[in-house]
Amino acid sequence: MPHDSLDHDHAHSVLPSDPALRVKALETLLVQKGLIDPKTLDAIIDTYENKIGPQNGARLVAKAWSDPDFMAKLMSDATATALELGFYGRQGEHLVAVQNTEAVHNLVVCTLCSCYPWPLLGIPPSWYKSDAYRSRAVREPRKVLAEFGVQLNEDKEVRVWDSTAEIRYLVIPQRPLGTEGWSEDALASIVSRDSMIGTALVEVPQ
Repeated sequence: MPHDSLDHDHAHSVLPSDPALRVKALETLLVQKGLIDPKTLDAIIDTYENKIGPQNGARLVAKAWSDPDFMAKLMSDATATALELGFYGRQGEHLVAVQNTEAVHNLVVCTLCSCYPWPLLGIPPSWYKSDAYRSRAVREPRKVLAEFGVQLNEDKEVRVWDSTAEIRYLVIPQRPLGTEGWSEDALASIVSRDSMIGTALVEVPQ
């Protein structure tokens, strides 16, 4: 009905445009209605930011770099292989690993929303959920990568993977030169969240 449409439009017009403000407004409303406990919400955020975060994914990558058999299993069945290290849970089902090589660079995006492997990478960054990233990563991936500071040779293929509720992707970045003989802990320390999305390279600290 026309009246319903006007109310709907008005409701959207009074919401703040900034995503962070929209989230805060929604959180405040849910707390006021008694639907969520702010302490519980803070605990969940702390768990994914600090206890899970990207360190689980980094450990997975480090083990794959160190163990060819593990790498082969990871590329064959990433969900089951991640489970071997105890990494599982909501948003971590149906995981597929894609490997960066001298010939191919992989980039992950979710064009519909923000599907993302939470058990391995923690909370998705705000830019991953932005309309600009979700659209431009598909249309002009090299330009997007360049804006992140990733400069690739023209002959290197860029493959863009669209995460969905059915399949979530994890990039296995290239192991940098000069890390031969490093322990898995040392290797994991140089693997960043962005490198496992494909918007960064792994480099040895100077």
